[in-house]
Amino acid sequence: MEFLDNLALGFATAFSLTNLAFCFIGVLVGTAIGILPGLGPLATIAMLLPLTYALPPVSGLIMIAGIYYGAQYGGSTTAILVNIPGESSSVVSCLDGHQMARKGRAGAALAIAALGSFFAGTVATMLIAAFSPALAEVAFLFGPVEYFAMMVLGLTAATLLAHGSFIKGVAMVITGLILGLVGADVNSGTYRFTFGSFSLTEGIEFVAVAMGLFAFTDIVNNVREDQTRKVITPTFGNLWLNGKEAREAALPVARGTAIGSLLGLLPGGGAMISSFASYAIEKRVSRRPEEFGHGAVAGLAGPEAANNAGAQTSFIPMLTLGVPSNGVMALMIGALMVHNIAPGPYVMVSHPEVFWGVIASMWIGNALLVVLNPLWVRLIQVNYWILYPIILTVCCVGLFSIDNRALPIYFAAAFTLLGCLFWRMRAECAPLLLGFILGPMMEEHFRRSLLLSNGDLGIFYQRPLSVAMLSIAAVMSVVVLLPRVRCSRGKIFSEET
Repeated sequence: MEFLDNLALGFATAFSLTNLAFCFIGVLVGTAIGILPGLGPLATIAMLLPLTYALPPVSGLIMIAGIYYGAQYGGSTTAILVNIPGESSSVVSCLDGHQMARKGRAGAALAIAALGSFFAGTVATMLIAAFSPALAEVAFLFGPVEYFAMMVLGLTAATLLAHGSFIKGVAMVITGLILGLVGADVNSGTYRFTFGSFSLTEGIEFVAVAMGLFAFTDIVNNVREDQTRKVITPTFGNLWLNGKEAREAALPVARGTAIGSLLGLLPGGGAMISSFASYAIEKRVSRRPEEFGHGAVAGLAGPEAANNAGAQTSFIPMLTLGVPSNGVMALMIGALMVHNIAPGPYVMVSHPEVFWGVIASMWIGNALLVVLNPLWVRLIQVNYWILYPIILTVCCVGLFSIDNRALPIYFAAAFTLLGCLFWRMRAECAPLLLGFILGPMMEEHFRRSLLLSNGDLGIFYQRPLSVAMLSIAAVMSVVVLLPRVRCSRGKIFSEET
C-alpha cells in the first residue's frame, strides 16, 4: 500500500504543468543533442546546470533526466537514418538499423527503436520504483578487479560481432585498444603513441573516430557507387512495423530489457556495454545469424531496449546511495547538493516528492519520445544526394565545436580513409570502436587491481565474479576457435570471406 501511495505522489508531482513542461523540454533537447553530432548529454547538461539553480529541485532533475535518456534515443535515430552513432551506446544500431533504412524500412526501424525503448524504459522505471534499495547493493559487489574482468568479457564478446574471420575481429579490437591509449598517461604523464606530435597529446576524440568510420565512410561508399536513394519512402505504411517485424522484435526487446536493467547498475557506461552485450547474445541465440548486419530486426530491437534500460537503471545508485555511475549522474548529485539535498538513502524519506517525482517523470518522458518519433522521420525524408552534403556540413560543424578547432575534422578524414580500407577488407568497425572506448577504462581498472594486490596477477583469480567472467570469456574464445564451429562460421559468412 505504501508503494502505491509513493507512486501516486510521484505521478501527482510529475503531472503538474511546470514539471510536464520541463520533462518535454528535457526529452526534446536530449533527442536533439543525440541527433546533432559532436554534442553529447554530459556537455549539454553541464552547460544547462546553472539554469536549474533557479528551478525547484524536482523540476531541474526531471529536465536533466529527460536530456540524458532522450539523448540515448536521439543517438539511435541518426544511427538508423544516416549511419551516425550519436552516442557510444548507439554504435550497434548502425549495424542492422541502417541496413533496414537502406531497404526502405527506416520507419519500421525507428518504430522498433521507439517502442523497444518505451517498453524497456517502463520496466526500468518499475524496477527503480520497486527494487532501488536492493538493486543498488549489486553495484558494491564490483571493484576494480571485477570491472577489468567484465571489460575483458565485453571485448571478447565484441569479436563475435565481427562478420567472417575471428582473427579480423580480434585485430579490430586490438586496433581500437591501441588507439584508445593514444595521448598522455593520466598517472605518469608519459606520452604514448604520439610520435612527437603535440596534437595527439590529448588523445583522439571518440566523435571523430565514430564519424570517420561510420558516417563519412558510408557517404564515400554511396557516392562512389553513384547511389540515388531515399532514406525513407513517403508512403505512410512504411513508417510503422508490420506483424512479422513485431513478432521478431518481442523476445529480443524482453532480453535486452533484462540485460540493460542489470548492467545499467554498474558504474562506467552501462548503456553502452548493455547494447553490445545484447547484440552478441541475440546473434548467438538466433536461428538465422547470417541476417545480422544485413537488417535483422533482433539486431536492432535488443540493443535499443538494452541501452535505454541501462540508461535509466543507472539512476538507482545515484538516487538511493548517492553513488554516481557516470558523469551525468555526478552532475545530478551536484544539482541535488545545490538545493541542500544530501544524495543517498534518506532522499526517499526527507524529500519523497523529488525521488518519486523523478521516477514517475521517466515513464512520461518515454511516452513523449514515442509521440515525437514521427517528427524525426519526416525531417530526413529526402533524397540521399541532397542529404549527404547536409550530413557532411552538420558533422563538420559538430566536430569543430568540440574544441573550437579543425583538428577533429582532420582526424575524422583520416578515419574515413581507414574505414574505406576496412570496408574493402570486409572487416567490421564496431569491435574497433568498442575497444577504443573500453581501452582506457580497462587499463585504469587493471592498474588499480595491481595496486591492491601489490603487483600480484593472481588477484584476478581470487574473486568469484572475476573468475566467472574471465572463465566465460575463455570458453567463448575456445568455442569460436573450435574447427567445427569455425567451419560453420565460414559457411555462414562465406560471402564476406
